[in-house]
Amino acid sequence: MSTVALITGAASGIGAAVARRLSAGGAKCVLVDRDGEGVERLGKEVDGAWLAADVSDEQASLDAVALAEQRYGRLDLVHLNAGVSGRVDLADFDVERYRQVVGANVDGVVFGVRAGVPLLARSGGGAIVATASLAGLVAFSGDPVYTMTKHAVVGLVRALAEPLAAQNIRIGAVCPGFTDTPLVAEAREMFVNAGFPLLTADDVAAAVESAFYAETPGTLLIVQPGRQPVPYRYAGVPGPAGGQRPPRAD
Repeated sequence: MSTVALITGAASGIGAAVARRLSAGGAKCVLVDRDGEGVERLGKEVDGAWLAADVSDEQASLDAVALAEQRYGRLDLVHLNAGVSGRVDLADFDVERYRQVVGANVDGVVFGVRAGVPLLARSGGGAIVATASLAGLVAFSGDPVYTMTKHAVVGLVRALAEPLAAQNIRIGAVCPGFTDTPLVAEAREMFVNAGFPLLTADDVAAAVESAFYAETPGTLLIVQPGRQPVPYRYAGVPGPAGGQRPPRAD
């Protein structure tokens, strides 16, 4: 029985690399992207199913999961990869642009988890991996709104790890540095001229595949050029003084 994978933001960049990698390993892929021509082209290339849709619309994720069930009868892996760069100027605020960024980067992940979990559970369990960013772990002053959205993704993954594990569903995230994809195309020349190494989409796709099978729920994989992906470790939060336990809710 083939593994079935759902991938958002699949028409190019990291999502396309993940689709090709999983397909080469025998997986059946359901691809989602708002670039209709691009997602159809890749869908035909990997002999999968595809849907032209915007993940900031809740219905897109529901339709994608329904397509997976209709075409393949199950769902094993979900890669919530769709996202956009921020470029929201707080001094010259464009609320429409702000909503677009939050819609793709945060709502798209929430909607994807909400839609995918029931079919993953009915299929016996599986894994969800979100594409976050190093900006989800550190303060990236160059794009504060993007940084906020990726912190939100990391927080969601960490908070869902335990409850989803009870349903035999692993959730994790990859947190790559700057990657040579259309998302950074405008800045690529600057990076090259500065001698700053960029990850390839294939580098990140390999980390996504590893994250699918990470043993520890809520694993956040840091992906940097020239290094093996490593889990990020939080230091933890100090408890209250005096060792008092909070009152029980019951």
